[in-house]
Formats: sequence, C-alpha cells, structure tokens
Amino acid sequence: MASISEQLYDALGIMVLGMALVFLFLSFLILAMNLVARKFGPVPQVDNTSPAVQPQMSTTAVSPLMTVVITAAIHQHRKKA
Repeated sequence: MASISEQLYDALGIMVLGMALVFLFLSFLILAMNLVARKFGPVPQVDNTSPAVQPQMSTTAVSPLMTVVITAAIHQHRKKA
C-alpha cells in the first residue's frame, strides 16, 4: 500500500491535469466563438452621408402620472425601512 504522501502527490497531479484540461478547453471554446462571430456576425453599416439624428421620444414613454405614483411608492417603501 502506498503512503499517504504518495497518494496526495498523485491526487495533486490529477487535479492539476484536470484543471489544465478545463482551461485549455475553455480557451479553445472562446477562440472558436470569436472566430464564428467574426465570420458569421452582422456587418456594421457605415452611413456618413446623413447628419447625426437626434433620438425621438418613444410613444411608450412613462406618463407623468405613473412617474409620480412610482416615486411615491419608493418614498413610502424607504420610509418603512
């Protein structure tokens, strides 16, 4: 039967080998994902002819009444704590 120090040394070697294999696999996976993203990802379209357009207000903006209601609810919640 092997001594405890030999068993611990073997366990440490197996642990380091497993961690190295996981690190290599994840590194390969990240590299593959980046390559696929570059090859099949969307191509950004550059349009320098139009001037900068200001973003318009969305029609689904929060109404002023809802803003007051939410503010009051937050104030009441903070008052309890």
